[in-house]
Amino acid sequence: MEIHKYEKIWLAGALLLIVGFIATVSYGAVGAGIEMVDNEGGQVDPKALDQHPKFSEPGTYKTGPNQYDVYVVAQQFAYLPGTSDPIRVPANSEVTFHVTSRDVIHGYEIVGTNANTMAIPGQVSQMTVKFGEAKEYGLLCNEYCGAAHHAMEGKIVVVPEDEWNESMVVN
Repeated sequence: MEIHKYEKIWLAGALLLIVGFIATVSYGAVGAGIEMVDNEGGQVDPKALDQHPKFSEPGTYKTGPNQYDVYVVAQQFAYLPGTSDPIRVPANSEVTFHVTSRDVIHGYEIVGTNANTMAIPGQVSQMTVKFGEAKEYGLLCNEYCGAAHHAMEGKIVVVPEDEWNESMVVN
């Protein structure tokens, strides 16, 4: 059986496309550093966040030299802190965000960075971001969470080190 020259070309092209699609999917799943929300952050009772040692007073906590933890509660249609009271962290610091939701699934994206996670009721999502220079970052919800989803936003203010004040930290 003889295969025509044009059929061979089309078969080779189709095989190259298949290999290219598999490589693209593999890179997207592994190579880009994208991770799924896992159990690393632990679990909490979303109805009892008021009794949790950190989520009852969400905010910035110092954990070491130039290292901070920020505890954030997402709820319809605000971030606590973040929406009415911006999150403040010093420049040149490493910040680990611990994010959970009180009610429904929300998104938590720090605009201008690659930090993006889901806030799931009962699940604590963790992500670490290194902030260099002083500037402001927006927060937005990228998971539809209800009628005022489009208004769910907040702010992170990276304060210059010489203006940073330990009174901005929750004790």
